[in-house]
Amino acid sequence: MHEILACVALHFVIQSEAMKTILRSVAAMELLFVFPAVLFMTALFARNIQPQQYEPAHTAQRIVDWYAASPHIGLWVLLIALPLLVVGIGTATLIREWHHNQELRVATLKVIGFIRSQVPTILIAGATAMASGILAIVALHLLTD
Repeated sequence: MHEILACVALHFVIQSEAMKTILRSVAAMELLFVFPAVLFMTALFARNIQPQQYEPAHTAQRIVDWYAASPHIGLWVLLIALPLLVVGIGTATLIREWHHNQELRVATLKVIGFIRSQVPTILIAGATAMASGILAIVALHLLTD
């Protein structure tokens, strides 16, 4: 009987490790797929920080120009198809994990319970973070004018 339990435990550990490897691979693939869109959005922001004759605004403008020069690849593939693929794969993976991973469900319920018990503190932290972001944007704007 002890040997059967050991085999079941070993099977669970092997299966868990294989699943972790698959999840890590999916996460890496999704990050790779979404990177071109993040690069483009970052370039859009960076080109407006300072005049385009200075770096990093100059390089950012070149990235935006490359995307604009090849709309079939830049717009349709890198900015629509790949992020849409990430949404589909991510949703399917999360649903599968939700159904097969009891630990994830328990941890999620604990987090939701914690958030509900700390709403005022979380709202204060969120407002503080937003105010910090706004001040950073205003400071950058004042420095570039």
